[in-house]
Amino acid sequence: MKSYPHLTEMGVLHPQQIHKFSVNSIAYTDILRIVYTRPKGSILPVSRTYKFPRIQRSLKADSGARQPETVMESDPAFRAALAELQDITQAKKHKQDVAGEILEELRLLEEDISLRSDYIKELVRKIKEK
Repeated sequence: MKSYPHLTEMGVLHPQQIHKFSVNSIAYTDILRIVYTRPKGSILPVSRTYKFPRIQRSLKADSGARQPETVMESDPAFRAALAELQDITQAKKHKQDVAGEILEELRLLEEDISLRSDYIKELVRKIKEK
């Protein structure tokens, strides 16, 4: 299992159970909500919410004014956790895509074998008739 240090630091112990996540911003806070797929009978929560305060930065203004411009940025821990969550969901999506592709190839193989088997049976019938 791949290690997710930022999620582990947040208390996410079972990243393989993450189903989806959502991000919202309210005032100067980024809110991350993680929804899990838990086994039946589990006492662990189905979702958890994390709040990350935005960081205030001062930049020099280029407009000629001598007052610095204030910019609100997302917390680096929030961005790192978001990147790890995107890795998890993309890996799951890729895994599902590959599984679907394998099943389609298997279906095509079964169809091909069935057609060839029918053809061989027809050849055997023709031989018996002669």
